[in-house]
Amino acid sequence: MSEYNHDELVRDLFLSRRQLMGRMGNGFAALGLMGLLSESSFGAGTLRGAPEMSNPLAPRKPPLRARAKRVIFLFMNGGPSQVDTFDPKPALHKYAGKAIPLQLPTERKTGAAFPSPYTFSKHGQAGIEVSDIFPNVAKHVDDMVIIRSMHADVPNHEPSLLLMNTGVARMVRPSMGSWVLYGLGTENQNLPGFISMCPGGYPIQETQNWQAGFLPGVLSGAYVNPNETDIEKLVENIRNHYTLPTDQRAQLDLVQKLNKEHLAARQDDPALESRVESFELAFRMQSEATDAFDVSKEPANIREMYGPGNFARQCLMARRLVERGVRFIQLYHGDGQPWDSHDDIEVQHRELAKQCDQAIGALLTDLKQRGMLEETLVIWGGEFGRTPTVELPTPGANAGKMNGRDHNHYGFTYWMAGGGVKGGTVYGATDEFGFRAEENPVHVHDLHATILYLLGFDHTKLTYRYAGRDFRLTDVYGNVVQGLVA
Repeated sequence: MSEYNHDELVRDLFLSRRQLMGRMGNGFAALGLMGLLSESSFGAGTLRGAPEMSNPLAPRKPPLRARAKRVIFLFMNGGPSQVDTFDPKPALHKYAGKAIPLQLPTERKTGAAFPSPYTFSKHGQAGIEVSDIFPNVAKHVDDMVIIRSMHADVPNHEPSLLLMNTGVARMVRPSMGSWVLYGLGTENQNLPGFISMCPGGYPIQETQNWQAGFLPGVLSGAYVNPNETDIEKLVENIRNHYTLPTDQRAQLDLVQKLNKEHLAARQDDPALESRVESFELAFRMQSEATDAFDVSKEPANIREMYGPGNFARQCLMARRLVERGVRFIQLYHGDGQPWDSHDDIEVQHRELAKQCDQAIGALLTDLKQRGMLEETLVIWGGEFGRTPTVELPTPGANAGKMNGRDHNHYGFTYWMAGGGVKGGTVYGATDEFGFRAEENPVHVHDLHATILYLLGFDHTKLTYRYAGRDFRLTDVYGNVVQGLVA
């Protein structure tokens, strides 16, 4: 009788022909792989059969100097207008109601110049102009580098969101947060290293924005709906009401032993391995997540500083999470594409900014007063910008009010704060009307390369071999923009 209390079958004592050939082939390949990885600078640090890589989430040091240790990405999904936020264009007032002397290859038909309905004023020692809809963010311009020359590939939400979040517009690829987690691991093993918050549901392209693709599945972003204030709804199954922790640990140890045997019989399938690792992470989260996500534990003055609403709660949770060692946090403003103002841009952008301005300002203040901003890279922007000309009525696209803007990927604005950026700086410029990036254009791939550089990586060497090719976040493109780095 066997230890499993059933008769062994003769077939269980032998390998099938497929298993035999597979294991022989893998064995010979492994001999070559060991040599290759020993010569690889990145492999030597993270892949060379090292004990640290037995846990993909284990914290690791980057190969280069790291100016930032963590990232908070404030994503204004839908496409905020650059000429109404951080890129003032007086020429639009001069041409108001008239055709501008530029050829605009827009997605939909647009008409005359549409000046911003908001007022811009100078802020900080640098005297950087910011729209009056962001008074609290404007107080921090001396800690920010404002990139007014961003550009992307197409004027459509779906591919542009994927490009900004994964580096590739049309195919499923690992997200930026997953790449960062792959390179650095995370400092707290009791919490996910990458968390994505979107109130009320998902943004366009849904979970593809934070998935791990062909990287180990445990590097995927953990989705949280910050609309929920009850921790047991915010993080499903976070508490066990039926089993003592010691008994639960014993149960999990048994399950994991069986899982590992199951995994070994399937040549350590990566998808299955990630599933097994998720059991351990879920168990560890029970000890810390209930505290980390509970903003009610913050002093009243801190909660008042962030203000009311979902985005305020997101920003406060983000600060609590990075404080506890979470590596990458992305905050979506809302489900779908809230900043997609094809109509009523004066009303909509003002309201959207009101929902997040106080919270973003408080986040920057809070990080700075805790001595965390210099090592936390805060990023703000959307998937593209908007046209400086008014969008004309298009059936099925807008309400025909002629007071909104169309999509514009040719020129838009991003800003970054803390994390080693050159504060008090405006980098690049669009044309005099704010349509196309002209001075020092920065493509999305360049932005990604620079973000990785600030985190201590050469973007051309942070790679993962898959399907016979070395993949990276920037694909085969991108250059570090040194003008953004302090």
